[in-house]
Amino acid sequence: MVFTYPLSWLYAVAVWIRNVLYDDHILRSTKVNIPTIGVGNLAVGGTGKTPMTEYLLSLLSPKYQVAVLSRGYGRKTRGFRIAKTGDTALTIGDEPMQIFMHFPDIPIAVCSDRVMGIKKLKQIYPNLQCVILDDAFQHRKLVCGYYILLTSYDCLYVNDSFIPVGRLRDTPKQSLRANAVVVTKCPENMRPIDKRVVCNALRLPSYQHLFFSSMVYGDIEIKGKPLVLTGIAHPKYMFQYIQKLHPDAELMAYSDHHIFSASDVNTILQKAEEFDCVVTTEKDYTRLILTELKDALGEKLCVLPMRMDFDMEQSLFEREVLLYVAENCRKMN
Repeated sequence: MVFTYPLSWLYAVAVWIRNVLYDDHILRSTKVNIPTIGVGNLAVGGTGKTPMTEYLLSLLSPKYQVAVLSRGYGRKTRGFRIAKTGDTALTIGDEPMQIFMHFPDIPIAVCSDRVMGIKKLKQIYPNLQCVILDDAFQHRKLVCGYYILLTSYDCLYVNDSFIPVGRLRDTPKQSLRANAVVVTKCPENMRPIDKRVVCNALRLPSYQHLFFSSMVYGDIEIKGKPLVLTGIAHPKYMFQYIQKLHPDAELMAYSDHHIFSASDVNTILQKAEEFDCVVTTEKDYTRLILTELKDALGEKLCVLPMRMDFDMEQSLFEREVLLYVAENCRKMN
């Protein structure tokens, strides 16, 4: 880590003090009597937490009664809330809304206090068997039973710096709390030597397992020249994918979780006149439908699906997760 900027140094000190207070049990952490899987990272956004959460839902929901609990970043509501028909990105947050659109029959809840959120979920769903917590690695008031730490292939946490110089929001030492470390957004046809380089850089202890994953984009029909419209943390991966198919594509990027204003809508519509279609992400779509863009763009608007995919270690990863849930469900009974 490099501290080349005073604010980075101050932020690092504040984070270190907070972690010491929890590590030394001066600040209280709570364990709950239900299997909990915490998905998180040490950086600010863009490592694939939502695709991982959806991957876990697809794995666990056929076998267990499972729920998702998120903070609901960017929502305009407060307190505990379970997603229901009529909710939007403004009431539950864009990422929970995306998950709810894919899994409408699974409880998707938001609450800034994860301990209280789990208690509420257990009250409402007494037969609940597992809770997946999105972006919970820094929420140390709750101790999850199983932690999955994500780190991007092109920006491993060991090579990063604290914000605002870099993207780190927590110390690399906190990676030791993870049960599994997943390197996300890996290139296609990753060579064994590339994996060894990552393995040597991370130097994980023996109790942690290292996995490699990539982002797979779904099939959509893109006609003509596309404008790629995003409000996500790191749009370059998606843009590079579109650009390979359509070299004349252009990127129009807003900040992560951006709420599109009336002025933004006018700017986007004016820009869209130069293109044959507008391609956006599922996460952005949850916010775009709150504006006139959906109706104004009509058939020109294309939503690009995305999912997480593992390489040859997929069966091992799934076996570890299923084993954790199965063993701890037995302890509950």
